[in-house]
Amino acid sequence: MRLSTLLRVLPWLLPAATAFAQNKPATTLAPLTVEKIMRDPAQWLGTSPSNIAWSEDSKRIYFDWNPEKNRRDSLYVVAAGGGTPRKVSFREQRDLPTTNARYDQRYTRKVYERDGDIYLLDLKTGKTRRVTNTAERESAPAFALREQLISYLRAGNLFTWDPTTGETVQRTDFRKGSKPGDPLMNKEEKFLKAQQLALFQIIRQRDQDRQARDQAQKALAKLRPKAIYTGTQNVSNIVLSPDGRYVTYRLAQEPTGVKTTIVPNFVTASGYTEDIPTRTKVGVPQMTYTLGFYDVARDTTFLVSLRDLPGYNDQPGYLKEYAAKSKAKPTTDSTKTVGSKKAATPADRSLAPFGPIWSENGERAFLVVRSADNKDRWIAALDPTTRKLTPLDRQHDDAWINGPGIGYDEGNVGWLPDNRRIWFQSEETGYSHLYTVDATSKQKQALTSGNFEIQEASLSRDRKTWFITANKTAPGEKQFYRMPVNGGALTQLTALPGASEVTISPDEKTLAVRYSYTNKPWELYVMDNKPGAKPRQLTHSTTPEFESYAWRDPEIIKIKASDGADVYARLYRPASPTAQGPAVIFVHGAGYLQNAHRWWSQYSREYMFNNLLVDKGYTVLDIDYRGSSGYGRDVRTGIYRYMGGKDLSDHVDGAKLLVQKYGVSPQRIGIYGGSYGGFITLMAMFTQPDVFRAGAGLRSVTDWAHYNHGYTDNILNEPYNDSLAYTRSSPIYYAEGLKGALLMCHGMVDTNVHFEDIVRLSQRLIELHKENWELAVYPVENHGFEEPASWTDEYKRILKLFETNLKPAATTGGSTGSGQ
Repeated sequence: MRLSTLLRVLPWLLPAATAFAQNKPATTLAPLTVEKIMRDPAQWLGTSPSNIAWSEDSKRIYFDWNPEKNRRDSLYVVAAGGGTPRKVSFREQRDLPTTNARYDQRYTRKVYERDGDIYLLDLKTGKTRRVTNTAERESAPAFALREQLISYLRAGNLFTWDPTTGETVQRTDFRKGSKPGDPLMNKEEKFLKAQQLALFQIIRQRDQDRQARDQAQKALAKLRPKAIYTGTQNVSNIVLSPDGRYVTYRLAQEPTGVKTTIVPNFVTASGYTEDIPTRTKVGVPQMTYTLGFYDVARDTTFLVSLRDLPGYNDQPGYLKEYAAKSKAKPTTDSTKTVGSKKAATPADRSLAPFGPIWSENGERAFLVVRSADNKDRWIAALDPTTRKLTPLDRQHDDAWINGPGIGYDEGNVGWLPDNRRIWFQSEETGYSHLYTVDATSKQKQALTSGNFEIQEASLSRDRKTWFITANKTAPGEKQFYRMPVNGGALTQLTALPGASEVTISPDEKTLAVRYSYTNKPWELYVMDNKPGAKPRQLTHSTTPEFESYAWRDPEIIKIKASDGADVYARLYRPASPTAQGPAVIFVHGAGYLQNAHRWWSQYSREYMFNNLLVDKGYTVLDIDYRGSSGYGRDVRTGIYRYMGGKDLSDHVDGAKLLVQKYGVSPQRIGIYGGSYGGFITLMAMFTQPDVFRAGAGLRSVTDWAHYNHGYTDNILNEPYNDSLAYTRSSPIYYAEGLKGALLMCHGMVDTNVHFEDIVRLSQRLIELHKENWELAVYPVENHGFEEPASWTDEYKRILKLFETNLKPAATTGGSTGSGQ
């Protein structure tokens, strides 16, 4: 993100000392209400600093902030040594280089894009040169040809610019469509042309002139890049090799005939219903990719074959289950099975190449290759002269490959300074750790190990030290470390309990730290880059009103799950809990996300609502169920082929613990959550009706066959290949089990989990003659609500649901019905 476009211009009105003095905690505690906690956070909670960036001289820190409670954040700057943060004027922002930039190997120059043009910054002199100034957009700037040139993309082609001469050269000429050929003539046409040439001198002369022009154009074409026709494929990731010999590029073929869902928008400025095109559904055909090489010296192109990679076409392990059941008869219960228990036979697996990634001396390159089903990732050395791949590492997972530093693309990878070893992250041991592999000897070495995750890792500018963010001290902590380049002990640099998100200064002497704790939102600190250094706070963002309440620091507990696993959770308890009192379980969204940690939750409204519930006598449990992040591969993949399996049983086990250890009534347990949390809520209410008396499912997935491909295919495979996984994982098939009171809330312009999802489930409940449910719709809201009025309405309904159904009628003044 560019600093010049981050924020707007308003004067900095209050000095820091005055602002900080006004933010001292009040001595009286203000009672919480839904109306209060669901207001615009900027107006009453405060806005934390974000998007931290250093000046190139390591003297100033830039960040987004909003202490004035405006509609948007603005760009601020503060001296690294401390002082009063001030707002950066629009004119200053225009002169700032962007943070999304590429440096040369010695960190003396920086090339970046701003407003569609390319700029080169000399870090020694501070002078900026404008590389391009065109109406077209130039992008993806980099240093090329052993850093003598600047490369960039324009209109889908690669260009280079020479800082010494100012010369611009077009390096590629990609063209859509097929290469045109000579027009084909039949016998009659050939006879007529020959006749015309024989009879008329003017025709002969013009034909000779045409041939001369064609020859001149062919001679000129030799000085231009080869025209490469890509048919219907799109070109991306165009890279010039360090010696200029090769141009590599990735070709992507879009599938045809793919349908997308249309979301109608009813509340519009025009007064007419407007359609919003959104996404496809899981299982539709996906992009296919190939890696192309343009050999400049030979003026020829070729494609790299990926089929020599070991196990490239290994079929998924889940197919064995279908093979074993292939003789079984399909069930006649349409609510439990879609189609047959026999899976389709997948075709050859599609592979996607990433790279090549060249060593700094330009002598070696490697690719990262991912299978489309995400069950394999290869790292392979690439020899462009022989077009051969040499496999160096294969990570296979019968579920799917992901995790910190791994992701769904090339992941966190690179070359060590010896230009011989490749570094990467892998979950080979069950936790994401740093590894190296020698490109020639294939020898692999683990640089880190243990039952924790390396969440971020990067090399220092002198390439001698690793800077690492990890949860080594506890799953719910994030601390910053350093380590020698070849491995060794991790030296902890940050120490405040909670989470420290570090941005290191260009001279690597100082750390800008965005820090928070469970009940303290993020603030900006600065500290020396050495163990034991004391952090100094630079911002104070929370308001006196927010600080007037004693926000709880929930206890982190471990639940012993029914299968023996340890499951972490946050526990909120009233100061004087009532015997056989009520409890609520909150379910975080996203599935692969962590919330039972010791830093300020991204679910800040839910955190505050949980505090309100405790004030009203509820015990609240917030579980990092199976599928959550922060705990390694086994927890991450614990939901493979069965969402609503272990992730739901973890909540049932949590409910049992509330009853057995914390005195909660087994008849007074509720559950709520949004998105994936809404899905779990529905599964809980439909399949565990004797455990959960009331539930609120918000923006819930009701049928995974209607969700997107990128997320769902990894966990449940394709619906037509693994129908059993979809049937047992989708709440819509279990709606007949509903007994307790169910509230469903959904935005009508949700482009993530479509409103169609909740409409289909509502029709199912109607046909099942269920009465104890209600649906609240929000006409202007997408997946993540924005309007305070919508948040307020939603959570007042949730509170009413719990107050009505989880407390005795005598104490609430209501009945024990659904509250409709």
